[in-house]
Amino acid sequence: QVQLEESGGGSVETGGSLSLTCSPTPSTYNAACMAWFRQAPGKGREGIAAIREDGTTRYLESSVKGRFVISKDSGKNTLILQMDSLRPEDSGMYTCAAVNWTSGGLCRLMPFTYSYFGRGTQVTVSS
Repeated sequence: QVQLEESGGGSVETGGSLSLTCSPTPSTYNAACMAWFRQAPGKGREGIAAIREDGTTRYLESSVKGRFVISKDSGKNTLILQMDSLRPEDSGMYTCAAVNWTSGGLCRLMPFTYSYFGRGTQVTVSS
């Protein structure tokens, strides 16, 4: 059974930065795609960023392009989301997700395309 654990959330002011990390168990787990989802209170889960296993292809939701970067630390086998220029609307519970296989090698920003989810880490951006 694959488990994902997120860390790095917190509270920052508008314009601040945070770096989120997702660590899989077992540490040798290699997913076809990994992604970050965000859920604000009273709203559905929203796909923010995704990356292929080899890290060559990355997907970003339009509102975070130019501000967020998704990457993989191959040495530690962890997923990272660097978030800069944060806005109050970026606040929410950020959850890491992974899937073993994907059709056509495409990583999608839709929750139903992922098999494993972490418990999440809270991000709060104050104005």
